[in-house]
Amino acid sequence: MDLSNLKPAAGAVKAGKRIGRGQGSGRGGTSTRGHKGDRARSGSKEKRHFEGGQTPMQRRLPKRGFKNVNRLEYTALNIGALEAIVQKLGMSVFEPATFVGIGIARASDKIKVLGKGILTSKVNIKVHAISASAKAAIEAAGGSVELV
Repeated sequence: MDLSNLKPAAGAVKAGKRIGRGQGSGRGGTSTRGHKGDRARSGSKEKRHFEGGQTPMQRRLPKRGFKNVNRLEYTALNIGALEAIVQKLGMSVFEPATFVGIGIARASDKIKVLGKGILTSKVNIKVHAISASAKAAIEAAGGSVELV
């Protein structure tokens, strides 16, 4: 067998419609375009969102809300989860790269520590943001907090 013997399976290739080749073809006359109207004319092209004159979707749906382009999105991390990491991995120094290595955040994420949970271990932490309660809990356990 070689490339010259290859051909598609029977029935796999279908001839395209031959339009505008006379009445005997069954597709003559208006050539499947119907009678008159914009779509029967050459050069007719509808926009993707056009719905035949019906009020389009983008006008039917209500406009609500506001998206702040300057919003800072943080990956949240509770001190309870921090305690679990300390117990499991025995770490005491944390910085953004450490959280990326553990799989808690991506390299581009900003990390914010929140105060939910109990922290008993001493940890030194570098993060982008921290809540007041989390900072108090870390410092009460003998640790330190540094903002990146």
